[in-house]
Amino acid sequence: MSKKTHSGERPARLLGPAALLVASAALLVPHMADAQSTYRAGTSRQSNGDIYGTDSNSRTDPGLGADSGAALGDRSRNTFDNGREDDLSAGNPYGTTAATATPGSPLSATGLRSGSMLQGTPLPQADSLDADDLNTLIDAEQNPAEGPLDPGEAPVTRTDDGLGLRLGSFRLRPSVNESINTETTRSGGGKSTRTYLSTTGNWDLRSDWSRHALTVVGEGTFERNISGRGATDPQARIDGTLRLDLADDTIANLTAGYAYQREDANDPNAIADALDQADVNRFTGGAALVRDLGLIRGTAGIAVTRTTYGSVRLSDGRSLSLADRDRTAIEGRLRLGYEISPAIIPFVEATIGQADYDSSVDFAGYARSSNSYAGRAGIELDLGEKLRGELALGYAAVDYEDRRLTTIDAFTADGALAWSPQRGTVLDLGLRTTVQDSTAPGASGWVDYQLTSSLSHVILQDLTGRLTGSATLRDFPTSQNELNWQLGAGLIWTINRYFDVTANLGYEHTDSASGADSNLVRAGVGLTLRR
Repeated sequence: MSKKTHSGERPARLLGPAALLVASAALLVPHMADAQSTYRAGTSRQSNGDIYGTDSNSRTDPGLGADSGAALGDRSRNTFDNGREDDLSAGNPYGTTAATATPGSPLSATGLRSGSMLQGTPLPQADSLDADDLNTLIDAEQNPAEGPLDPGEAPVTRTDDGLGLRLGSFRLRPSVNESINTETTRSGGGKSTRTYLSTTGNWDLRSDWSRHALTVVGEGTFERNISGRGATDPQARIDGTLRLDLADDTIANLTAGYAYQREDANDPNAIADALDQADVNRFTGGAALVRDLGLIRGTAGIAVTRTTYGSVRLSDGRSLSLADRDRTAIEGRLRLGYEISPAIIPFVEATIGQADYDSSVDFAGYARSSNSYAGRAGIELDLGEKLRGELALGYAAVDYEDRRLTTIDAFTADGALAWSPQRGTVLDLGLRTTVQDSTAPGASGWVDYQLTSSLSHVILQDLTGRLTGSATLRDFPTSQNELNWQLGAGLIWTINRYFDVTANLGYEHTDSASGADSNLVRAGVGLTLRR
């Protein structure tokens, strides 16, 4: 397909999400002046109506990374960030942080690019525990599918514990974790070990307005090897959410975000035997309108994600550009729920999206721009602090512009569940299905099925423990499937309100579909400073 033909089709391809947005807006325009909602501004329903309004900065990471202590150190968040997690979550286009896109990088004719990494097409995700990955629902990947669609939920008001810096009508809560870690990787008959320092900074800025709300959260991790050899894993991310209370029963969520990370060497699209994988930058923006029409709750949203790739440094010192993977994705979503009771809300949701690559064809001559379609039905539960979450089943498909690339489709299961059987104990479960783009010649993509879990428990007044686990099955249509699973454990000892001592241990195993299996063991101790 010529470049001229490809570019000429783009305007028409933009009509899908735009048409869905227009239809959604028409349904949600306030036209029932007498409609009464059980929830009003200021309640948990202020979130975008997708899942419980949890802290937009919370994350669920299967393995425990060097910076995990920093996340757990902030007792106001129920998270444990894994510094090694390959997926950067993008801010949820619909008003909350977004979970997760992985696969999709090209295979070069010389065999240097053998895999697929972050490309994907926007697919609906269950609003759930943020399983941050570069493959997020509306990820810049062609398949922004990686984390469940974490809708722009309204930020949760925190109890004023005296921590943080007062900046006018805002409160800033920063923290820094410094840790020393050791990591051992075994792949085939090879073994590599490194010891490194990891510095992780987190910040949380929230407004204290009587009406509307602005939340900006961010984090960044920098690693430096002090012995041994091994690729470092720098990461950075910032997400902002502005909630506008237009009326008692109408809320608008505006989101913007940026995420950076280095592509994981175990990703199917990563370049084999590279010294340094490519840097990945993702820019996101979105808007969503949530309205209660009596017992009917409607959500209409649109999100845009821009993803760019740097160059890979090969083992012979040369560089390989991955610019042919740069793309822009747009997605529109319409969701309708019926309030059987304040605690039970069944819903249906439709999503349509498209991904346009900057290059009309990739290095192998394939036009990988695509359209995506998805629908799902599920139920929201909100039984208070004890149990809340969401579960949805559906179907998704990604249709590529190049007719030589077969359509990828799959039945999907997405959801999140937060259960607190007793005070001080919280069990989080997440389920997610995403479609990922491949970069290998002739291969269109694959389906990821991911299950995540985490259990945190206050062992003693000043000692908190956490166990985490995850399993990801990559279902390749024409080759052997691949399985990755991770286990982690961590402890946080709170010395006082400003200092925590952290310790963590993690294990990761990958059954590779195209190479040797790999095992990774990581352990570290650190100190967290909070203000």
